[in-house]
Amino acid sequence: MYKFVNYKMKEKEVIQHITNWISNYSEKSNTNGFVVGISGGIDSALTSTISALSGKPTLCIEMPIYQNKQQVERGKNHIRWLQENFKNINSMEIDLSNVFQSFTSKIPSSYKEKNDLSLVNVRARLRMTTLYYFAQINNYLVLGTGNKVEDFGVGFFTKFGDGGVDISPIADLLKSEVFELARYHKIIDEIISAKPTDGLWNDNRTDEEQIGATYDELEKAMLQELKSEVNLSQREIEVMSIYKSFNSSNRHKMVPIPVCAIPKDYI
Repeated sequence: MYKFVNYKMKEKEVIQHITNWISNYSEKSNTNGFVVGISGGIDSALTSTISALSGKPTLCIEMPIYQNKQQVERGKNHIRWLQENFKNINSMEIDLSNVFQSFTSKIPSSYKEKNDLSLVNVRARLRMTTLYYFAQINNYLVLGTGNKVEDFGVGFFTKFGDGGVDISPIADLLKSEVFELARYHKIIDEIISAKPTDGLWNDNRTDEEQIGATYDELEKAMLQELKSEVNLSQREIEVMSIYKSFNSSNRHKMVPIPVCAIPKDYI
């Protein structure tokens, strides 16, 4: 794992800070706990672990939609690990495959060509809807699981899908820092060693295959963008181009929704 920042992370302090932050936010918002979507990946594993550390009720929900069985099993194993170590964990699995199939069956045939990415985003939004259903019933907050590279670097998330959350506990952490904290808390090895994937494609493609660069490379590009781009290798130039392309095209996801301001003398 590439080490981008020349410092020793204070893992205990970082975890405690985030745990206090989500707890204080819950108290100020008069909510009772947290709900987290579990994908079998490192980000949701760390987020749910931090939620568990808060001591507040935490509902972990798996929501497979024709998802790879290994990914689903990793999620189950992580939840099992949480329940062995914390008393405030509840969980459920809601298979949304039939809901997704029902939706796709209603799409007019003229729209069914070249709509793979649109349908992938539908999967993410069905999951978001499910999380908020149970959040409202229990008066819980939906915890986001996006990291800094995804949320503010390349915008690798679905708007109003996995990006539709109440608060984002780990969005100021680079992907390498997420891994470091996961190791610190001894999250199960199969989660840590798995290649990052959003679990939204039938062919089990990884994030790297979708983006064209590893998170290590993207982190370096994200930090390098603030400096001079001279003396970059050919591969680093390619990754910088990939990074800037994603950052530009997904910028609309990273900024507040634009509001049309009415001139004062009009109203």
